[in-house]
Amino acid sequence: MDAHSRDGAGEIDPADQWVLNPHTGNYELRLEDSAGSPRGAGRPQGSPRGRSRDRRARETGAPRREVPAQRSRRASPSDGGPRGHGSGGTQQAGRRKRKQAKPRRKALKITGAVVGFVLVAGSVGAWALYEHFNGNLKSVDVSGGSGGFKKDQAVNILVIGTDKRTGDGNDGYGDKDSPGHADTTILFHVSKDRTNATALSIPRDLKLPIPDCPTKQEDGSEKIVPGSPKERFNTSLGQSGRDPGCTMRTVKELTGLTVDHFMMVDFNAVKTLTSAVGGVDVCVAKDVDDPKSHLKLAKGTHTLEGEQALAFVRTRHAFGDESDLSRIKTQQQFLGSMIRKMKSSETLTNPAKLYGLAEAATQALTVDSGIGSILKLKSLATEVGKVDPKNVTFATLPVLDNPDEPPRKKATVVVNREKADPLFAMLQSDTSLTEVKKQEKEQKAQANAKQDALLKGTKAAADDVRVNIFNGGGPSGAAQETLSWLQLNKDAKLATNGGNSPKPDIAKTTLEYGENQADQARALAAMMGLPSSALKPTGQDAADREPMTLTLGKDFTGAGKPLGGPAKAPDGIQRANADESVCAK
Repeated sequence: MDAHSRDGAGEIDPADQWVLNPHTGNYELRLEDSAGSPRGAGRPQGSPRGRSRDRRARETGAPRREVPAQRSRRASPSDGGPRGHGSGGTQQAGRRKRKQAKPRRKALKITGAVVGFVLVAGSVGAWALYEHFNGNLKSVDVSGGSGGFKKDQAVNILVIGTDKRTGDGNDGYGDKDSPGHADTTILFHVSKDRTNATALSIPRDLKLPIPDCPTKQEDGSEKIVPGSPKERFNTSLGQSGRDPGCTMRTVKELTGLTVDHFMMVDFNAVKTLTSAVGGVDVCVAKDVDDPKSHLKLAKGTHTLEGEQALAFVRTRHAFGDESDLSRIKTQQQFLGSMIRKMKSSETLTNPAKLYGLAEAATQALTVDSGIGSILKLKSLATEVGKVDPKNVTFATLPVLDNPDEPPRKKATVVVNREKADPLFAMLQSDTSLTEVKKQEKEQKAQANAKQDALLKGTKAAADDVRVNIFNGGGPSGAAQETLSWLQLNKDAKLATNGGNSPKPDIAKTTLEYGENQADQARALAAMMGLPSSALKPTGQDAADREPMTLTLGKDFTGAGKPLGGPAKAPDGIQRANADESVCAK
């Protein structure tokens, strides 16, 4: 990015805005114009260290050293010499040439990408720069989240792209006079061990229940926006006074995952972020000429930024079957390329690009108050940035055409429960959709062949299974619910309700049994979907007619629901990896 694109940078080279502070030995970012910039920028005026230096200078009579001014973009043609400080790059008369200290550059290090929209400064030496970026951020106080992410837990971030007409040149986009909708929504799930992440796109035309939503008013009061039994997902934001917290609640009702934070952007985000990194590479498998989005590309690879990039992610008629689902695939391909560009060495080693990227990202973002400062946002970005782009998987919520609509007038979709529920279970149990080698090795190391063998062998008949059921951490009434389900649905008439366990707050469901009850244990495990890790043989035979002991833990969510997530994603789930370059078709 050259100086002309920075509106007012004039002849200052952005790369030269990083100057050595002789007091600290560190490079610092100087944002002011060199001609009129105050000395000593990069530290608050009146700081203790500055005052002590002034005092020492007065006591010793030594001249006070100043932070060097920014260098001009290039030497004047008349100079004939290399660039230097001051005009002409000549050395000041009478000054002894100092040996340059080895720089310890604290660059604006980008530590993470949140689905391509969000990269945040990871370490910045200048106090003034923190204040500058803090001033860019917009935050909203909402209810419906977890209260904040935790470093030792999985993280769920809701990235919302709104179609509100904000920003220069966006009058022709979205709905006129609309407060905006949740036009593009991605649930970004980062695994607990930070080895992988899943970006789940939620179609805007999805029909689903939208829950009642408490919204916080400007005067500090709270207003409840009534829910709706079946409405388009995109109306969970903006419409009827709903704020991003309403979208967070809707996503929780849909997926069972509590959202930790939201990040919302408008049309400008795509334009400014792509320009900040010097464009994003895309590939199209055919010539494209879409008059509605104004996207016109020849077959092949292109580098897009600004209006062209926005047209690419907005087009519905250039690729696939011209539906919103096809547009989601195109957006996922674009975001994968954008993540690769943002985390490339070309970007990470370029201070000017990093500053432009952080500037564009913070200006584009509206976030919840839980991450409403650069320091908080940096902390979250550091966690997200631990995930390698090759282990970021994009997926789309499995849906079906809305059966309530006429065959030739399909405008909305509904959740495909057969495929969506296993996908939600994988996210809830923090199971990766990505083939992560590190995770596979850990799983293999933890696998116990002897434990798995407990599920192999003959199974007793259902009416021979004796088990006493205790609730040690499941929902209230879980023991009675399981008893009824086993007796009525599985014909296990000898099951009994033991009530609450003497050991409450148990994390995992367990089944204890004697060696001579192994066939009963295998039968009950098959009925309830118990994993081999739940089986706990006592090592000795049980007494005649003694029941096994089933203790329901916190992982128990309901009778008939298998414990733990599926080992693999359901067949037919649309997905793509962030490190794969794919041509839009």
